[in-house]
Amino acid sequence: MASQKPGAYIFLGPELGKRQDALDEVRTKLKSGATETEETVFYAGETPVGQIAAAIGNHSLFADARLFIIKNADQIKKKDEIEVLVSSMKNLEAGTVVILVSDEFKLAAALDNAVPKENRRVFYELFESEKSEWVRSFFRREGFSINTEGIDTILEMVENNTEALRRECSRLMLFLPKDRQVAAEDVEQWLSHSREESAFTLFSRIATGDISKSIESLHTLLAAKESAQSILAGLAWCFRKLRDYLALLETGEANNFELKKIGLSAPKARDDYAAAARRYNTAAVNACLAFTAEYDITLRSSGGALESVLMDAYMLKIFGAAAA
Repeated sequence: MASQKPGAYIFLGPELGKRQDALDEVRTKLKSGATETEETVFYAGETPVGQIAAAIGNHSLFADARLFIIKNADQIKKKDEIEVLVSSMKNLEAGTVVILVSDEFKLAAALDNAVPKENRRVFYELFESEKSEWVRSFFRREGFSINTEGIDTILEMVENNTEALRRECSRLMLFLPKDRQVAAEDVEQWLSHSREESAFTLFSRIATGDISKSIESLHTLLAAKESAQSILAGLAWCFRKLRDYLALLETGEANNFELKKIGLSAPKARDDYAAAARRYNTAAVNACLAFTAEYDITLRSSGGALESVLMDAYMLKIFGAAAA
């Protein structure tokens, strides 16, 4: 069997598209010299760290290359858990690769120190100018022309990462004309049409404090087979943007230029975040982000049977945070 060099990596940050590209690069390199490969994904907080470490340390009878991806790695904080995982990462068999993944910007220091500096990467959200150029180039490659207002509308309606942008722009192109320049009106009409309910329409209802409409929107999404994890990811993105908006209000810098920098150009988007800001302060937003991470872990470990009940409980927590 081929003998692949073992290694540990840390991939952090909210730019999911570039982070996924880096992960795919490691995966491809690992597989290139292997006869048989195994890939295992763990979620910290769902699977005990001792069990994860044991799986990494076990010898495979069939695969000469093994990839272990540990998501939500920022949840690994206890000293004994860190020590057992670090020990397993320092004694990897040939052909074994471990990648610690998180949307956050840092992990426990001991985990960070266990990985070579050249294997630690943080994928930050794109700057506004980078996002605009990314969308423009994506449309150009597919034979479309889109104006600045159309690009701005996409960036206001889609999560701030290239994975979500790639997915939604590809779906949007099914409806758009190629014989003229795509405008904001086209984007708003068809992006809304192609996903009648989304985490963003749900956030809009949360912002206004309408719990019955919010629950109705949530159940529409679940009935349409939208995964609870993707709904939570979208809401987390909205609450992070709300935190940026509140910071601008606190410093008195909520002018057109600064609002556009955080992706709030359209009047509808500004109205939503202004409404949310009347109900949530920074502490409440941080609580909502914590609830979102907590329920993401709980949902992954509970299976699909309790999904609707758990998401209803999550919504009550979100509305309770605003009233606190």
